[in-house]
Amino acid sequence: MRINAEDKKFYKLLLTMAVPMMIQNGLSNFVSLLDNLMIGSCGTNAISGVAIANQIIFVFYLVLFGATAGSGIFTAQYHGKGDNEGVRYTFRFKLVCNTIIGSLCILFFLFYAPTLIAQFLKGEGSPEDAAQTLAIGSSYFKIMLIGLIPVGITNAYAGTLRDISATKVPMMASLTAIVVNLIGNALLIYGLWFFPELGANGAAIATVVSRFVELFFLIIYTGTRSSSFVFIKGAFRHFHVPGRLVLTFIPKMIPLMLNETLWSLGQTFLNQSYSYRSLSAVAALNIESTIWNLIGVAFLAMGEAVGIVMGQILGEGQEKDIIGKAVKMRRFTVLCGLLGAAFMVIISPFFPLCYDTTADIRAMATKFILIFAFLMPFYAFMHASYFIIRSGGNTLITFLFDSCFAWVFLIPTAYFLSRHTKMEIVPMVALVQSIEILKCFIAQFLVKSGIWARKLVK
Repeated sequence: MRINAEDKKFYKLLLTMAVPMMIQNGLSNFVSLLDNLMIGSCGTNAISGVAIANQIIFVFYLVLFGATAGSGIFTAQYHGKGDNEGVRYTFRFKLVCNTIIGSLCILFFLFYAPTLIAQFLKGEGSPEDAAQTLAIGSSYFKIMLIGLIPVGITNAYAGTLRDISATKVPMMASLTAIVVNLIGNALLIYGLWFFPELGANGAAIATVVSRFVELFFLIIYTGTRSSSFVFIKGAFRHFHVPGRLVLTFIPKMIPLMLNETLWSLGQTFLNQSYSYRSLSAVAALNIESTIWNLIGVAFLAMGEAVGIVMGQILGEGQEKDIIGKAVKMRRFTVLCGLLGAAFMVIISPFFPLCYDTTADIRAMATKFILIFAFLMPFYAFMHASYFIIRSGGNTLITFLFDSCFAWVFLIPTAYFLSRHTKMEIVPMVALVQSIEILKCFIAQFLVKSGIWARKLVK
């Protein structure tokens, strides 16, 4: 494929934004891998308890992502237009929304976390194991609640910085937090030196401390460099956002929040259906998702960068051949997915051996890794398409494309197969997840139609 000078310019811009996010997410997921391995040394019940708790907390993370992304669409376009006041308004809006969401989620989870965790423990397995898994997961969850509001404020900072192309700053903040988290894990999980041996609770404490460290880094770094990050000047004098902008942000934010909420709940429900068929699948899928998250950072960061770049282009008013640019950037994302898939296939027999669990769970995890490796290029295609469509503010279309598809096709299929058939867990997961390939055809039509390419900021 011949690459002209203009294509090189866009690929360079894309990589400049994506590589720091890849490094940040890659190292973060690498620490998550070490977390899993350290917690895995505490036994299968610890792996399952922490995995279930994190799956539920994942819903909160994606709700935050939706709230931040809704006004983030405008941040990217304001930045492309050169409107610093507009960027400042979106930053304030993110701070207020994320703090409210974090507070409400803490109240909800305080009362209902054990009940939610128990829903994953109804599959085949001993009652003693289920009870121990519930106790570990509930204790871990309570500690993690302390970090929810800091995570929300961090998302407001990091999301705004990424939208204005300052992706290296969130990367540095994340790297600092990763070091703190890793040291805290070693000290508190195993009880090194004079620290107590806390197991899974130690991992939760280390994670919460690292969340605060990450937030303080972002506050201090941006606050002392206000000449570079103009939006931070006067951002805290008050939290007023003009009513006309609030009324513009909210219609874009709500479909994204609803989408991320329903999508994450859908993933939670899928895993609950898989656990209903086999409790061992919880541990095996946790092993698979750990390596998936580590290797998938390339296409995930690339897809997010594509959305930001397209948003800035739309904000600048450079809409010439916008569809062609989007398609070229998506191809680059798919290439990342293909390379990641090949690597997952290579390591699939060896990675589960790192975990202190049964041979059956390791074998199941290997099969899951192979299934998701096959699907990774398709996910890369869909991921880039999602961010392209979202860059022009078509949040209703992304809602229908993403979470509605999952609830109409994937979840009913998983529910039926887990409750009303005797299909083994591995082919069941393969069949359910493969349904998502159909979204590639929908994504191709939506991107090529150009209905998403709209300038939102005036």
